[in-house]
Amino acid sequence: MTHPTTPSRRFRPRLPALGAPLAALALAWGMTACTSPAPLDSGAAEQHSEIVLREGDMVRIGFPGAPNLDVPAQPIRRDGKISLPIGGEIDAAGLTPAQLQANILKLVATQLNTREVLVTVVASSFAVFVDGMVLRPGKIQSDHPLTVLEAVMEAGGFEYTKADTKHVLVIRHTFGGTDYQRITLDVQSVIDGRQKALFYLQPGDVVHVPEKFVWF
Repeated sequence: MTHPTTPSRRFRPRLPALGAPLAALALAWGMTACTSPAPLDSGAAEQHSEIVLREGDMVRIGFPGAPNLDVPAQPIRRDGKISLPIGGEIDAAGLTPAQLQANILKLVATQLNTREVLVTVVASSFAVFVDGMVLRPGKIQSDHPLTVLEAVMEAGGFEYTKADTKHVLVIRHTFGGTDYQRITLDVQSVIDGRQKALFYLQPGDVVHVPEKFVWF
């Protein structure tokens, strides 16, 4: 006498080939792929409020009360510093423009008649990486912050027959640290118009678009 058997279901997730620099990050994706998508409005307004200055950004320093002290646009050096005509060198990388303004003011306040400093970001080196089920994976270079969806569009858009647009992963390196933050986002909700808030990327973020599970 034979007993009916239930056909077994197997799934075959295929992880797209990654470049060597992103291989370790792919492992991080595997550890978090089962987490629930985070809402896209998670901290979005705060993320876009001010860019954190980084090495290579071009900044101009203005002294409205003493224009003769104005500093032409200069890049933030590899050591994270910029030079001032008074006060010498000062750390800039890792600060927002407002924080840098406050620090410059503290440094030179006694030498100013008008306690006012203006930091202007002339150009920002904003690079992110997009990998996975997109048409043109690779490095995306921009001079302004990008949303996750904008970065994907810059990479040619989703491969819609393969892309899992509900579980897009952002891998973010913590500034000054050695750990990674992993954020899973439902980008399809933005495409469908169900989610209006946007999630802005930070320089160095990796956007990984996974492949849909294939059942057979």
